[in-house]
Amino acid sequence: MRADDVTETLDRALVASGLNGVAHRPRLLSDNGSSYIAADLAGWLENYYLPGDPEACIGAFVDHYNHWRYHESLNNLTPADVYFRRAQAILQKRENIKRRTIELRRLQHANAAA
Repeated sequence: MRADDVTETLDRALVASGLNGVAHRPRLLSDNGSSYIAADLAGWLENYYLPGDPEACIGAFVDHYNHWRYHESLNNLTPADVYFRRAQAILQKRENIKRRTIELRRLQHANAAA
């Protein structure tokens, strides 16, 4: 494997896991094969330099997961929305927007057909 192959694979893994929006990338553990110790890969990785960096990254991930990432199993709400009992109000607002949008599209379609 070349460093390009590894970075492409890691980019895909971050996108698939939802971690690509996290401020600091997760730490990569490898067998130190040539592709993993290449200078290109080292430039791609942002290693932790201070003892508090992993905790800060975990905190950022937890914040993202709980407050910004919508969960399909929660009707596309965040865990914070459910925990703080905002779910019903948000779902009602979405339903109102959906109904208004459908009405507007029907009106636009009727006007275009006339």
